[in-house]
Amino acid sequence: MPVENVKETLDEILHDYIPSSISTPSEKALYEPDTFYGLPQKKADEYRYGAIKYAFRHHYENNRFYREVCRENGVTPDDIRSIDDFSRIPLITHKFFKDYPSGRDFAVWLANLMSTEVPKVVIKGKNPSFDDVIDAFAEAGVVVAFSSGTTGKFTFIPRDAWTYKMGQYAIGRSAIEMLKHWYEPDASGFLLFPNPKKTNIYVGKVTNVMYDLVKDVQVAIDREITTQILRISMGVTFNFKEKMMSKMIKAASKKMNEDMVKRMVNWIDEMYKKGERILFAGAPFILNMALDRLEEEGKSYDFGERGAVLTGGGWKIHEDKRLPVEVFRERVGKILGIPPENCLDLYAMVESNGFLVHCPEGHYFHIPQNYFHVRVIDDDGEDVAYGEEGRFAFLDGIAMSYPGFISTGDKVKIHERCPACGREGPVLEPEVERIKGEEIRGCAEEMRRIIMEE
Repeated sequence: MPVENVKETLDEILHDYIPSSISTPSEKALYEPDTFYGLPQKKADEYRYGAIKYAFRHHYENNRFYREVCRENGVTPDDIRSIDDFSRIPLITHKFFKDYPSGRDFAVWLANLMSTEVPKVVIKGKNPSFDDVIDAFAEAGVVVAFSSGTTGKFTFIPRDAWTYKMGQYAIGRSAIEMLKHWYEPDASGFLLFPNPKKTNIYVGKVTNVMYDLVKDVQVAIDREITTQILRISMGVTFNFKEKMMSKMIKAASKKMNEDMVKRMVNWIDEMYKKGERILFAGAPFILNMALDRLEEEGKSYDFGERGAVLTGGGWKIHEDKRLPVEVFRERVGKILGIPPENCLDLYAMVESNGFLVHCPEGHYFHIPQNYFHVRVIDDDGEDVAYGEEGRFAFLDGIAMSYPGFISTGDKVKIHERCPACGREGPVLEPEVERIKGEEIRGCAEEMRRIIMEE
């Protein structure tokens, strides 16, 4: 039977991600609420105001570069007296996190991003690679997660233990709260992303908490993925050796895909025969590959309420083909027997610790308003009206190690309330697009480039 009290159950399961003493407004906003998506608006506003004002002051006082940004914009923490003043908090463009040097200067750049105390980081060698620096930060207790667009240019975000643990708790609570009608800790999971233990790519690191949420986890991509491998997979090579590596990666992709799909199909069959509850989490196109195989073999299942799917990262399945969300849910229902209310999508990005999840009733993206403030802005940086499209921007109340006040390259449409369910607060349309002129980006797109045979 699904758990009765999600917070109580998850607080016990995720105790390693909860501090022994919850003291700051950001911690209170994250750990105290009984729900992320069902709070009365007034209470959600109180938590969010406290968390974001605290985070803003923290970065203003502890981050030199962001303090200069604030001074240029003529704003201080004392100017933020209500949620209405959030529009005064300076936003950093997502492109800022792509403007980095190499070698040892990369380590200095990362350290200067941080608003928390930088531990002693030992960099080995005179000209370390990005991965060498990332590994050195990891040894010092800082997770440097990365993501990439189609140009091969990375986004790097440093998370100290404080921020990383809060982010892990946040994604766990966000995902399970919308799937509370399905969730049992005794379920088994298949992660449609890389093994979190073997990479620092964001889609791996952010899903590490899945190992705590269910009893057993299988992974689609069980190998190391470095910045070099990801860049080459995105089609960017710098020398003859990397061009040869690219050919080898492409040559190996067919067998790797075949093995991956075979493991997934066998796992589905085994779980069904055992009567297990199952969760697929990750890139939708990977699950779609298994659905293709099952369809070819004339197989179908009826997991019903025992099955759930939580996708994330984007909906391209080939270079020129996008899989509509509704079509994907229909396929999941037809082949696996999993109902549409158990097939949800999650919207997140490497720069953020806010996780927007579809509601089961209408598949609109709901915002965890207790600590995360969404702005949808026009070309002049002004908030658009409800029902209008604009650029997605956010204020992150639990990003402590770097300023989480960021404008992105995504286009979204915002509504004042969900048209399908009774939860309070604004929501986003079920699908997100890239703004014209922005490079294609997304967790699923990265995975597609890594494993698909082009």
